[in-house]
Amino acid sequence: MQTRSTTKLSRKSFLKQTMLSIVIAVASTFVITSAQAEVGEPEKEDLKFGFIKLTDMAPLAIAYEKGYFEDEGLYVKLEAQANWKVLLDGVIDGQLDGAHMLAGQPLAATIGFGTKAHIVTPFSMDLNGNGITVSNSVWAEMKKHIEHKDGKPVHPISASALKPVVESYKDKGKAFKMGMVFPVSTHNYELRYWLAAGGLNPGFYAPSKGDIKGQLQADVQLSVTPPPQMPSTMEAGTIDGYCVGEPWNQQAVFKGIGVPVITDYEIWKNNPEKVFGMTDEFTKKYPNTTIRIVKALIRAAKWLDEDNNKNRMEAVKILAQPNYVGADADVIANSMTGTFEYEKGDKREIPDFNVFFRYNATYPYYSDAIWYLTQMRRWGQIDEKMTDSWYTDTAKKVYKPLIYKLAAEELIAEGKLKKEEFPDFSTESGFKPATTEFIDGLSYDGSKPNAYIESFNIGLKGDDKG
Repeated sequence: MQTRSTTKLSRKSFLKQTMLSIVIAVASTFVITSAQAEVGEPEKEDLKFGFIKLTDMAPLAIAYEKGYFEDEGLYVKLEAQANWKVLLDGVIDGQLDGAHMLAGQPLAATIGFGTKAHIVTPFSMDLNGNGITVSNSVWAEMKKHIEHKDGKPVHPISASALKPVVESYKDKGKAFKMGMVFPVSTHNYELRYWLAAGGLNPGFYAPSKGDIKGQLQADVQLSVTPPPQMPSTMEAGTIDGYCVGEPWNQQAVFKGIGVPVITDYEIWKNNPEKVFGMTDEFTKKYPNTTIRIVKALIRAAKWLDEDNNKNRMEAVKILAQPNYVGADADVIANSMTGTFEYEKGDKREIPDFNVFFRYNATYPYYSDAIWYLTQMRRWGQIDEKMTDSWYTDTAKKVYKPLIYKLAAEELIAEGKLKKEEFPDFSTESGFKPATTEFIDGLSYDGSKPNAYIESFNIGLKGDDKG
């Protein structure tokens, strides 16, 4: 890791830092529509970032390998973490300056579900990228309830095809078990969404009663399994299926032990996935550094999606290194290069399985944050009804589009990216238009979270508790 000797800030640099600190602090409460300070030299140059061994950590690896961090005067060490809790704790206690995080982690920490700490994100790392896999024996039974065309299953596959399998387990007095990576992970919410859309109750949390397992009234028992252990845990028969990011769905196909039945793209088209998380304190203490981190990550995301994914094979070779994902390049390439293999030999084109930059993937939308909060309420992690304004206020405490805007405008001014490649910052509200692109066809409008929660057949609503 390279280092540079630090020098005292000049008066001009000090004033820039002070102004940016004020801008970022004010942005914790208000939406600022214009840049109010030029970005100065980084206040902290030597940084350590954490990640989990998944392909969607790619922006961090690319920002490092392509020298984008160094272009910003940042000397970064990337360090794989054992699990999501260890990673979050590392950011909270300052051992890590930032990390590749589950989208739900900064939100849950800020509202106090689990470890309480004010974690923020100025950068969304990707869209899509997950899948749901079942064991071969479960798949053999599911296939009987799935429409086929030209000898192949018709996608997307509803969890209604899984329902008879779950019922047969119940008849035998057995629990049907599935793995997900963390209680506030996108995987947990996507798996629950898919199951509930197919008529299966994935269970409720009841933190006020001391129950944080999330299995109350469950038809399917969900529990935490670290991503790299998913295939072996299923092979051992401990779980019957799982929801995880790549390359661990494709690993099941390569090993011949399971079949991915659906991607999260098919559950919610272009859903937000990971974010880059830091403490709120870090962003205010080191505002120039924060903006420069985001600049480097934006450039990395752009590189990953550039010219119809032309750089993806190079990215695959980088990610295959043991210090990053450490899986076979062929396994990583199966999804990273725009295809996805379901049953062995059933490889289909899914060009948007991994999206890192297009569709404004890197912008931290308030409405994305609110969707995750609605799912926390739906399943009882938020155990009482909250007002619509609470959802918006919470999203604004955690998602920081102003920091993103300052970074983007610097890149535009430097000629590294074009204005058209970003949202229109003069009109952007942070809320995407309402969408029905979910497997159940329900409409989601981030400005009306309680109406959305009430629209579900399965889930807590009103004054319900788990």
